[in-house]
Amino acid sequence: MNAASQLVQRKSLAGFRLRKHADFARAYAAARKRQSASMSWFLAPQNLHASAPSPARVGLTVSKVLGKAHERNRIRRRMREALRRHVDLLPAGFDLILHPRRSVLALEFSQLDAEIVRILEQAAADASRAATQLARPAVPSPAS
Repeated sequence: MNAASQLVQRKSLAGFRLRKHADFARAYAAARKRQSASMSWFLAPQNLHASAPSPARVGLTVSKVLGKAHERNRIRRRMREALRRHVDLLPAGFDLILHPRRSVLALEFSQLDAEIVRILEQAAADASRAATQLARPAVPSPAS
């Protein structure tokens, strides 16, 4: 192995993927739909009652509307690779679901990568905002 390949640390999405239908359904119910240039996305807290935040998870849904199987698989592969490169930006304790549009097929990988980074940064900001709102105690209204 040369020095350049030793510097490249191979990350994986193995422990960060949503897989169960129930997890997708819960995330859809708890989140609101957000839009970006080439995809829509959902961000939902995993468990409000957990003492320690669990690792972030990400799910990809690529419907048949986007094309034939080989096109959908290509979209999935490209998005997984972009997510794998930025797995450290996923907000802990939250589930993120990405719905790409057909335009993702025509995007250059650098544009897709930048789009994923924008979504992850916005998701992290939304997650921190939600965490501070949950941490604040409810202030009772003054009695009149």
